[in-house]
Amino acid sequence: MTSLLVIIVLVLLAVALWQLTKIFDLTQVGVSDSDNSQIATDNDNNVQGYLMFGFLAFIYIFSIYSLFRWGSLVLHTPASEHGADVDNLMNITWILIFTVQAITQVLLHFFAFKYRGKKDQKALYFADNNKLEAIWSVIPAVVLAGLILYGLYAWNNIMFVDEDEDTIVIELYAQQFNWKARYSGQDNVLGKANVRFIEGANSVGVDMSDKNAQDDFVVTELHIPKGKKIHFKMRSQDVLHSAYMPYFRAQMNCVPGMVTEFAFVPIYTSAEYRELPYMVEKVANINAIRAKKSIELVAKGQPALDPYTFDYLLLCNKICGASHYNMQMKVVVDTPEDYKKWLSEQVSLVDEIKTAAAPAPVDGAPATTDSTKTNDTAAVVKIAMK
Repeated sequence: MTSLLVIIVLVLLAVALWQLTKIFDLTQVGVSDSDNSQIATDNDNNVQGYLMFGFLAFIYIFSIYSLFRWGSLVLHTPASEHGADVDNLMNITWILIFTVQAITQVLLHFFAFKYRGKKDQKALYFADNNKLEAIWSVIPAVVLAGLILYGLYAWNNIMFVDEDEDTIVIELYAQQFNWKARYSGQDNVLGKANVRFIEGANSVGVDMSDKNAQDDFVVTELHIPKGKKIHFKMRSQDVLHSAYMPYFRAQMNCVPGMVTEFAFVPIYTSAEYRELPYMVEKVANINAIRAKKSIELVAKGQPALDPYTFDYLLLCNKICGASHYNMQMKVVVDTPEDYKKWLSEQVSLVDEIKTAAAPAPVDGAPATTDSTKTNDTAAVVKIAMK
């Protein structure tokens, strides 16, 4: 309601200003020395020329201010092996953009001032200039070709995964509005999956009749080991999502009905990245802001904000619905030893389905023997597949 009132007030102010200009025009009727020719004079052109220089100064002053004011908010040290290639490509692109922008904007505004309109002065007209056209066509073409070739080289290095390469295969499953990760287990092969199989504990639609699915397990917190290439395979249950892990310089669309892939090698554990000097400073600044905000919240009788601790995150980078902003999953980079320990604590999806399908124990009933549980495994799988 407040927004509507603000809009209405702004519209009424605009109408009032428009009416005032109409009244001012009416008051000028009959004034003999007024110039109504609507032809720019030398004074008008001088004003426009100096305004060009003023706008040029504004562009550079604001650009420099923005660099110092918000430069610290950009991503810093990459946490993956290929991240340096991505950052180099980005930095080269920025340097080229700012160099070209600095030259062209200065020339544009300088010529707009130097060749501003003057009385009895006519512009010199060229029908064409082959030399000039060749220069401004060849130089951008060569620069862009170089950027594209370097980009393709970097992209191929990042995306190429050898079939014989030693990797850990993990599926990222996107759905409105959360992520799940399915690990390929001891055989390092993901079982087949289809949305038609989603039911109960089988929340990602794994085909439990597939032998490769018997050791798969599903988690809601992603753990990966440092120094090992992780081969991600991505699916979406409903709409277009995008798996985005900014500190790993990784992003790939998750498309319904198809599997997309991305791979990278993490080079910092979560604990190591928290200890990087820039991250220590960044977390301290965030917590200072949160502490200041907490004072205001407590004064209003609301709970204070918890201190911030850095964690890698998997985010959705597509606007996929009303709760898109909250679609994230914590990513933990462990040491190889901690990762093995974490793996040993996970429960396979088969066991989760068996537990979910097992009838609740009745008081006084005899305990079920292990042999009975073994014989019931096939029945449980059939139940899960219905």
